[in-house]
Amino acid sequence: MKIEKLTDTISLLRSVEQPDPDYLMTVREVIADVRQNGDEALLRYTEKWDGAKLESLKVSKEEVDEAYAKFDKQLIGDLEEAAANIRAFHTEQARSQIDFPLAKNSYIQYKISPLDAAGLYVPGGTAAYPSSVLMNAIPAIVAGVERVVIVSPPNMEGNLPDSVLVAARIAGITEIYKVGGAQAIAALAYGTETIKAVDKITGPGNSFVALAKREVFGRVAIDMIAGPSEIAIIADDTAYADELAADLLAQAEHDRFASSILITTSISLAEQVSKEVEKQLKLLPREDIARSSIENFGCIYIAESMEQAVAAVNELAPEHLEIITEKPEELSQKIKHAGAIFIGRFSSEPVGDYFAGTNHVLPTNSTARFSSGLCVDDFVKKTSVVFYSKEMWEEQYPKIARLARLEQLEGHARSVESRSWKKEDSE
Repeated sequence: MKIEKLTDTISLLRSVEQPDPDYLMTVREVIADVRQNGDEALLRYTEKWDGAKLESLKVSKEEVDEAYAKFDKQLIGDLEEAAANIRAFHTEQARSQIDFPLAKNSYIQYKISPLDAAGLYVPGGTAAYPSSVLMNAIPAIVAGVERVVIVSPPNMEGNLPDSVLVAARIAGITEIYKVGGAQAIAALAYGTETIKAVDKITGPGNSFVALAKREVFGRVAIDMIAGPSEIAIIADDTAYADELAADLLAQAEHDRFASSILITTSISLAEQVSKEVEKQLKLLPREDIARSSIENFGCIYIAESMEQAVAAVNELAPEHLEIITEKPEELSQKIKHAGAIFIGRFSSEPVGDYFAGTNHVLPTNSTARFSSGLCVDDFVKKTSVVFYSKEMWEEQYPKIARLARLEQLEGHARSVESRSWKKEDSE
């Protein structure tokens, strides 16, 4: 793993940010096809791209029950405990109304209401991601979303992974469809004979899914356009090289475009980690993917001081940040921009990915500068409520009318003044 001196030019931006024109054209054609032909288009694309000839798009209760019955009981317990942790953390975020009392028996409010329906995209095909089910579904359910839907591409036998179905059952979702790709996003946005449209789409996917989410934004809300995974680690000479190497490779195995960055003040540690990465790479099942990621988007930077390291991280705004130093909690207080922060050597990033309860759907490509990870607030909308008593109106309507006329909106001024013209108000 290459070692460089830390400068002010580190970037997480990768070439994958620019959509492939051919991909974009395909996505637009798929969306138009699904809008026009509904279920027929979904079944056709599922057979074409997933190799599955389906008779029904919807997963039956019997399929879910069968998957649950044959699934490893210890893993069920693990998933249930993870779900409980995620539910407890997100329950603390839930709010229903914020009240602001005013003078003269008046008030304003912030009314918080759940969305009616949310669609959750779960990647599938050759892999299974039950953790994505829990991370997307539980905040929506805690928020009070009445209808939560899962879409996921089936395997060639026309089935979804047992782990995904078990996680859906644990989360409390019963509406599940065997469809993936851009066609699934189109179905969630516009609806078909079988799949009713939703109000918001969340969840990660491949390039076609990401482009489709971008295309339907406005018709529905989306969580984010997620890029490849990334990690930055700040470490000093109290850290262990083998642990840091393992943490860097945990991100590198995700994707060839994943970014793994270590910033340290210790040249000795940097050299040890570089050797450990190579040693562990040879033993990693996904060596080919991880090696490509490390060689193209991985680096160890030598900082002159922890202050310089912190400044670099705040500029990077990484998806995941680990701080493994002598005083990690103290250093964490100086971090302004990161999707999630993991403090100390026993809080490696997978702890948050799977079990701690925090959400692992996080902003990438430096967007943590202005955005946050998925939470309950992503599944609600806020509505302002205003109540003015007659006494409050009498005191303030002249001010409101003057401000309206300042903007040359005479109708606004007359609207607020019109209440004074009523006979009962003049008596």
